Amino acid sequence: MNFLTNLLPQPAPGPRIKKQRRGVELKSATEIATMRQAAKIVATVLKEISELVEPGMTTADLDAHAEKRIREMGATPSFKGYHGFPGSICSSINNEVVHGIPSRKKVIRRGDVLKVDTGAYYEGFHGDSCITIAVGEVTPAAAKLIKIAEEALYKGIEQVKAGNHLLDIAGAIQDHVEANGFKVVEDFTGHGVGRNLHEEPSVFNFRTHEMPNVKLKAGMTLAIEPILNAGSKHTRTLSDRWTVVTVDRALSAQFEHTVLVTSDGYEILTDRSQL
Repeated sequence: MNFLTNLLPQPAPGPRIKKQRRGVELKSATEIATMRQAAKIVATVLKEISELVEPGMTTADLDAHAEKRIREMGATPSFKGYHGFPGSICSSINNEVVHGIPSRKKVIRRGDVLKVDTGAYYEGFHGDSCITIAVGEVTPAAAKLIKIAEEALYKGIEQVKAGNHLLDIAGAIQDHVEANGFKVVEDFTGHGVGRNLHEEPSVFNFRTHEMPNVKLKAGMTLAIEPILNAGSKHTRTLSDRWTVVTVDRALSAQFEHTVLVTSDGYEILTDRSQL
């Protein structure tokens, strides 16, 4: 789940980005062990959703599955009730960028580009991750957008290690996205994650001097989450005050992992491939 920047004038989910007033929290070995469990729960739920989703289901069906499984694994949904958000997942389809509200009226159709973002709160710590799912056979253009979005996430993660900086992550993401003809959504960023769903620092997906270029240290835990649009980078928020869409109705895709900074690199805490 993302931070909203001050580029948008209206209230929306999550706190607005503000200048850093505290240092970035470093997690202890015990805290990291707990975060691994929170992140594993998130990864498990997203893997299950990716395998069960099919045309004809509703986004409310996916939300019910996520909440049930999160609670069965001893955690609570991070998103439900967060700033009043009503679901356990954000489910955003096609030109919906982020924060789509699950609904029985939202039927998933073949060819859809479906973003599912969820978090779990376990023994005092959060995990947070997002995937984009191609529902059935999608257009070649949609398939490329999804592919580049996932690649951009890993390009950013590859820059994670103690001694590097946040803008190393941002630059790697931006360069890969733009080299492939897409736009980075600048209205939202990644963030620190841990005791709180949103912590410092803000993790940009594009080069900027708006925030301090924080040096990475072992023990930081970051939610890295590039969001790409096929058309304009600009977005707008619908009247429900949550769902964000592209201004030109072009497709959007997103991927996110919770990542631990280590002394010599990184650990992807929400890695689904290890399940």
